[in-house]
Amino acid sequence: MGYSPILGPVVALAAWSLVMMLWMYATRFPAMARKGISLKGRVGGRGAQLDGVIDDQVQWKAHNYNHLMEQPTLFYAVALTLALIGQGDGLNLAVAWAYVGLRIAHSLVQATVNVVRWRFLLFSAASVALLMLTVHAGLALIRHG
Repeated sequence: MGYSPILGPVVALAAWSLVMMLWMYATRFPAMARKGISLKGRVGGRGAQLDGVIDDQVQWKAHNYNHLMEQPTLFYAVALTLALIGQGDGLNLAVAWAYVGLRIAHSLVQATVNVVRWRFLLFSAASVALLMLTVHAGLALIRHG
């Protein structure tokens, strides 16, 4: 059974999100230990409560991981729609890979240097790619629906 090529970028972005999760834990747990923060007995806390408590550079990874749980959910929905309607190749595939590449670049900037201007440019470009995919999916559904 064949599959739609657009599933490649879907899996790649999911895998990248897991890489960011591991990076977050690899930096956050040691930072918490340095501050004497233990997970034992903690009830109801959120990661955002660590802002201003542990180093900003550590929290940048957590903030980015959270960002990967936000807008990319729309990407997953649209990409899977394109796959299901047989539109997951050609230009849509190229735009999907561009979206993934831009989100990875955004992650790397946010997790390392966190220059807001660069993040904004990468986020904006990724948003344009997502808009393109959404319009393409919508038009395909209108044409064939």
